[in-house]
Amino acid sequence: MASTLSLPSIPKPKCALPSHYYENFLEKKGPYDQDYKKFWAGLQGLTLYFYNSNRDSQYMEKLDLGTFVKLTDEAPRGKSHEPGTHFNLVLRSQEIKFKVDSLESREMWKGFILTVVELRVPFNLTLLPGHLYMMAEALAKEEVRRSLVIPSCFLKVSRLEAQLLLERYPECGNLLLRPGGDHTGGVSVTTRQTLNGTPVVRHYKVKREGSTYVIDVEEPFSCASLDAVVNYFVSHAKKTLVPFLLDEDYEKVLGPASLACGPKQPSPTSITPVSSQDKLTPLPNSDENYVTPIGDAPDADYVNGDVLAASRLVVLKPKKCSPAPKVQAKPPKPPTPPKPEARGLPGGLTRKLPVRSAQAFFPTAGLADVTAELEKKLQKRRALEQSAGLA
Repeated sequence: MASTLSLPSIPKPKCALPSHYYENFLEKKGPYDQDYKKFWAGLQGLTLYFYNSNRDSQYMEKLDLGTFVKLTDEAPRGKSHEPGTHFNLVLRSQEIKFKVDSLESREMWKGFILTVVELRVPFNLTLLPGHLYMMAEALAKEEVRRSLVIPSCFLKVSRLEAQLLLERYPECGNLLLRPGGDHTGGVSVTTRQTLNGTPVVRHYKVKREGSTYVIDVEEPFSCASLDAVVNYFVSHAKKTLVPFLLDEDYEKVLGPASLACGPKQPSPTSITPVSSQDKLTPLPNSDENYVTPIGDAPDADYVNGDVLAASRLVVLKPKKCSPAPKVQAKPPKPPTPPKPEARGLPGGLTRKLPVRSAQAFFPTAGLADVTAELEKKLQKRRALEQSAGLA
């Protein structure tokens, strides 16, 4: 009896370690941790991954750098030894403390984090030329990655829905990207800032020309990706604009379907209209014309718009003009009709018979009798004159 052939066993491939821009040991202490915990950490994109060892491919924790605020070199309180081995990562909602083995390791971590967050190589750190070259390579990879990735602050919402999100969740950011209203592949940028105690909402139009995005300002600025568009507004606003990023708690409440469809449209009366002559940060000039947002189809009323849409409602501030004539409190008197001719009547009698406006329209009975009597006398006088002439 022939023996059953058995397939040769194929060894399982080892899990390849993920590709990181930089990786090294890093001790981490979160806001709720009692002490530092040592990890093997790796930086990829805008995420820090933490592993139990450098042989693991599955991370234990991760930290999103999308809400980055700043890095500090503050040493732990009450401990003055090794002050150069500690640094803090301040995010929008929390602060993480890190501890490394040496000053060089600290500067490397800070340099790579700043490179991917700010998209530039930092030259103000204590780094060697070789370190700067490594960061330049990481910067090139990050720019390619972002050109293929849609930013987290891009949401498929309408113009008014974007305004409502920025108004309801100001702690999540004040800059949001959304699809453009002209259906040409461009995008729109909506920002909301509080200037002098007044919330000001602005909309900017970004055109799509081939594979680049063009921000139509005084000097048109071309961006290779949507992330570069976000970085342009953040840097030119001196970081007063923060990309909108919903926290996990809000995402659970809204859900992915709600984010795609968007909440109900708010009333446009709650939004302060802005002059089309303003740029990113200056206050709108109250003496200039302003535009009132009215809807999202077509998507108009951009700060950097140069052509007014046909259906765009432009509300111009009225100029000073001569005051309107005052309305009389009393109704005007009816026009006075011309006085009846009194030819043939004695001058004295004519002066004794003034004709009033009311009597002209509605003659009284007494006046009618007097007129009939005068006509009889006039006829008798004429008859006498005619008979005297014949004689």
